[in-house]
Amino acid sequence: MIENMKKIHVGVFIAVFALLASIFHLYTGSIGFFEPREQRSLHLFLLLPLIFLMKPGFLVNSARRESAKPGIVDYALAILIAVPALYSYFEAFRINMRLEDVTEVLDTELWLGGIMIILILEAIRRGVSVVMFGLVLIGFIYLFTTEYMPGIFHFRDLPLSEIIEAMYLSNGNGIFGTITGISATLIAIFLIFGSMIEGSGTGRLFINLGKKVAGRYTGGPAKIAVLTSALFGSMSGSSSSNVFTTGSFTIPMMKKRGYKASFAGGVETAASVGGQSAPPIMGAGAFVMAEITGVPYTDIIVAAVIGSLCYFVMIFVTVHFEARKMGLKGIDPKELPTWSDVLKDIHLLIPIFLLITLLLLRFSPTYAALISIAATFFTSWLRKHTRIGFKKALEILINAGRNTVLIAIACVGANMLVLILTKTGLIVSIGAVVTSVVGDNLFLGGLLLALMTLVLGMGIPTTPAYIVVAAVGVPTLVGNFDVPMLAAHFFVFYFAILADATPPVSIAAYSAAAISKADPIVTAFQATRLAIAGYVVGFSYLFVPELLMQGTFIGIVLNTAAILLGLTLFSVAITGYFVNTMRLPVRIILAPLGLFLALNVALPLEVRISGSLLAMLILYVVNTKFALNKTAADL
Repeated sequence: MIENMKKIHVGVFIAVFALLASIFHLYTGSIGFFEPREQRSLHLFLLLPLIFLMKPGFLVNSARRESAKPGIVDYALAILIAVPALYSYFEAFRINMRLEDVTEVLDTELWLGGIMIILILEAIRRGVSVVMFGLVLIGFIYLFTTEYMPGIFHFRDLPLSEIIEAMYLSNGNGIFGTITGISATLIAIFLIFGSMIEGSGTGRLFINLGKKVAGRYTGGPAKIAVLTSALFGSMSGSSSSNVFTTGSFTIPMMKKRGYKASFAGGVETAASVGGQSAPPIMGAGAFVMAEITGVPYTDIIVAAVIGSLCYFVMIFVTVHFEARKMGLKGIDPKELPTWSDVLKDIHLLIPIFLLITLLLLRFSPTYAALISIAATFFTSWLRKHTRIGFKKALEILINAGRNTVLIAIACVGANMLVLILTKTGLIVSIGAVVTSVVGDNLFLGGLLLALMTLVLGMGIPTTPAYIVVAAVGVPTLVGNFDVPMLAAHFFVFYFAILADATPPVSIAAYSAAAISKADPIVTAFQATRLAIAGYVVGFSYLFVPELLMQGTFIGIVLNTAAILLGLTLFSVAITGYFVNTMRLPVRIILAPLGLFLALNVALPLEVRISGSLLAMLILYVVNTKFALNKTAADL
């Protein structure tokens, strides 16, 4: 009984601090954010200590950590990590006025900075992933050994005091750098908006709408998963959260209708990951990209439309062929919701449309989000079953605060990695290495950077992953290959998203596998197979400006058609179905042909489109004839 009381007390403490964090972000968002260091310091003061209580102990197994209770060491670490953040807040003016590498670093600051760095590393290990912990740790080892490194990795000696000064006292980089600033303002506000949307029952609306629109068709359960994950994923800001929210319903539904467990998990993973690319919110990616690039938000969501459309259309096509191959029917109309059921929750879309409208009218994202949060609360009272009362509102704010904890830690880790790359000049060196390996061949350079992005993004939440890889990939693409800045950012953004679905470290696939009870690696490979359109679209941003809605209307339509038709051939190859089941030799030929026609911008559009259509016509004729002959033989 005493142990249960302790758990309750810990839960109350976490809830209070998470609630305070949400209230702080709403308050500063509404009256005007504090001076950057003050805002970021209080942001970390409220959130970082919680990770040691939410995920206590030094256990390697995260599942065991979830059920463990905090010990005296966890409480001590929670208090200890709060002290440097609080010091940074109270000393913000003096720290802002100091000159980096000129003003003497106080002994107190050396101790506090060192303690904070060590504890952030442990927080990353517990709360984000071992992969990101390893990357940041390797980065610090590199800082201490860079003078002994050969070639491009060589840099001057960096004393401990200089490393701590850069990490703890720098305003533009390090712990309190720009990325932490984004999480303390934009991301925090939009996570609250996402929690409000989820708490109001909008998820139920998306699921019912997905059922009604796609449920009765071939492969209906899988198509429902794709549609609901696309809708919800744009709002949630986390592919894993998306998997657990929509996948807990869609994955069992797919398995019940005959889909293999790994395929059901793969569909949900691919769709949930893709939700991060879906306008209007793109999991907060659009706002982060706007902050980094200086490109207006409206331009970014317009540029994202074609790529997201290609991604989800191709998942639909692949799911359809797979269902036809397996003979899976849609859901019985009697089991589907009526339009009346859908319309009961339709008022919950008002805040989303309000958000889009405000953003299109060029209001700031923070203002638009705050108004939309208030609108969500008031709109929920239009119907009795969706009303958000005082207790429910507290639960939503607490949940938002808890979600912000992990993002805050991941963003701090991303800040630290970016500082390591810039401090040692590795960003420039990596660009030089890529150029020396591939010369001026953009295709090979893009391939190398795509692989690098997938590796760096594994095990890291989408937004921090995008920020880290953008620091490496974008300068190389823009400076060495003359790729337009926005195209370079979308290239990096897509591969950072897809890292969440790419084996062997696929966070979203592991989440889906936990629900489907399938092997997580097999699930990740199924997700990769389904998400192939994302890899093609991401790569195409380097060569096809029409994907960014740049160019003539005819050019945009033809380029989109060329990509979709080529990918359809690839989908036919990987599912092994087109009118009828196909033989392996034909599939082996079709797979590279489809990718070739989808990606090869050197070929005229007319050749790519006509080649894909001709291949489909031949397949249709041959497979139809084969099916008729088979039927005649059976008779």
